Amino acid sequence: MRAFSYSRPRSPEAAVAAFTDAGEGARYIAGGTTLFDLMKLNVERPAHLVDVSELDGSDLIETSGDVLRFGAGARMADIADDETIKSEYPLLAESLWRAASQQLRNMASVGGNLLQRTRCPYFRNGAGGVYPCNKREPGAGCAAIDGLDRGQAVLGASDACTAVSPGDWPVALTALDADIVVLGAQGNRTIPIADLYLLPQDTPDREFSLAPGELIIEIRVPKTAAGRASTYHKVRDRESYAFALASAAVALRIEGGQVQQAHIALGGIATKPWRSKAAEAALQGKAPTRENAMAAGRAAMADAKAGRHNGFKIDLAANTIADAITIAAERSTS
Repeated sequence: MRAFSYSRPRSPEAAVAAFTDAGEGARYIAGGTTLFDLMKLNVERPAHLVDVSELDGSDLIETSGDVLRFGAGARMADIADDETIKSEYPLLAESLWRAASQQLRNMASVGGNLLQRTRCPYFRNGAGGVYPCNKREPGAGCAAIDGLDRGQAVLGASDACTAVSPGDWPVALTALDADIVVLGAQGNRTIPIADLYLLPQDTPDREFSLAPGELIIEIRVPKTAAGRASTYHKVRDRESYAFALASAAVALRIEGGQVQQAHIALGGIATKPWRSKAAEAALQGKAPTRENAMAAGRAAMADAKAGRHNGFKIDLAANTIADAITIAAERSTS
């Protein structure tokens, strides 16, 4: 690992200034649970680290206003264990509990979690030219296409990249229409979470819509009555902490035995956190029976395209959505 310089500012403004002054090769670091891994693999090679783990006010957890507000530096464990979040928005708490071990949840920040990079093995293990990867080296090609693609995306892929977006927390936030507040050299701006993540298309190396030096400072989630009847359901190869083969974040508002409002987002099967308006529309105005839940799951996967080894994900994701709808519906009556 090559040498790098380091700074630890105390305010968001000072952090952005430090990043700008450091120039190309600067990286922000909070908990470090993702960046350090990539540095060890020689995928990331920062020249300067700006430590944002102790920025003033970055550990904010505010649940009493019109929106839920989380500072980007708040730890995953602290939000997952918040009593209001657990009771009123279980999909948020569950997406954090099921994302990582307690040790990682104690270290990782929710802002940094939004910017995890893919676990595609060709991206992570191909540094040094072993495997071509357009995400790591634009124009190099994609070894996953026609390769070992069992874990790759069946939604949102392109001819240049099929890598799955790895997060759990971003999927839950996508279901609830969260906004991401960022600070850059030009000041603050707010990005709907749906616009934070970019489809790979011809430029898979551009994963996020952040400008160079922009820093996530806050996450805001609109409050909704559907939050209580919600769940984050995750299917993986092993029960201990692993990345999703398929996951579903579902929140429902049910009145008179029918779904009046549905929020459905998917993980583990797409190149970005995937909001399914088709699944929501299929469930709207209907009873949350198993038959209707499966219809919603199939609607969500109608445009899925399988590769060589990942076709099983299509049925798996449809069933995962149906299971999540059933769990959420049961909570609406508890």
